[in-house]
Amino acid sequence: MITVERLRRSFGDLVAVDDVSFEVRDGEILGLLGPNGAGKTTTLCMISGVLKPDSGRVLVDGRDIWLEPTVVKRHLGVVPQEVAVYEDLTARDNLSFWGSLYGLSGSELKERVDEGLSRVGLADRAGDRVKSFSGGMKRRLNLCMGLLHRPRFLLLDEPTVGIDPQARLNILEVIRGVAAGGTTVLYTTHYMEEAQELCDRIAIIDHGRILTVGTLDELTRLAGEAEVLRLTGGFAGGEARDRLQAIAGVRVLQAGDGSAMLSVAAGGPGLLAVLPAVLASGLALDDVSIQRPNLQSVFISLTGRELRD
Repeated sequence: MITVERLRRSFGDLVAVDDVSFEVRDGEILGLLGPNGAGKTTTLCMISGVLKPDSGRVLVDGRDIWLEPTVVKRHLGVVPQEVAVYEDLTARDNLSFWGSLYGLSGSELKERVDEGLSRVGLADRAGDRVKSFSGGMKRRLNLCMGLLHRPRFLLLDEPTVGIDPQARLNILEVIRGVAAGGTTVLYTTHYMEEAQELCDRIAIIDHGRILTVGTLDELTRLAGEAEVLRLTGGFAGGEARDRLQAIAGVRVLQAGDGSAMLSVAAGGPGLLAVLPAVLASGLALDDVSIQRPNLQSVFISLTGRELRD
């Protein structure tokens, strides 16, 4: 288990991470979800021992990473957001080099490299120089490097940023397989659909603080929503907010020019009572769609903004 206790880190006057605490349970995938600049990478750097916190501590399997760094890091696999490969070397040579740093050698090293290349779909490009690879291929190779020593704990910092859908699917499938084999995974992302589909539990971070942690079902119950309405049309954000807030039994999650989202409270008048009032609100509506509460609506409920904002 990874235990994060009251981590804080500042850069001058900027508090990047502010009193962050959570746990990653054995064998689970915990998603750390938040917009760019929320503090995800800084948190991961402190957990991996790259960046020392101003205060707080990180325990990996009960050991403090700053008091016993050599012991702890032996069991950690880290895949950074920035791809760290030697482009003039082949894929195999990159993996052989990094594997040797983990203490692998001889037939064991070759076996691990072959296994890794096959796992990420790069076996047929093993002898090619990495500078000829696409961005998605480099990210798959980067993931393979972090898995060579078969870590018990894997830290992934937005491993699918800027890649094509096929490469993303491959990476997500590899992560699922690793977790199914018993590896504990901490996965940072700002892609809502990845967190929703991949993670056992989700921690939402914004402005350097953890807002909530739980399963998707727990988070939607926390938001207290029975249904969510998404509205589009020719209206201004201020007008939409004013008119929709006057309707009993709804909560305005987001209102901007041309689009709005509101939730119908569980135990309130219900959708059948609310929908006619929305249609009669006087807003120039083009479309009204009904959806079950999801991670997007939970995030907006907690932060007051969409993830991409």
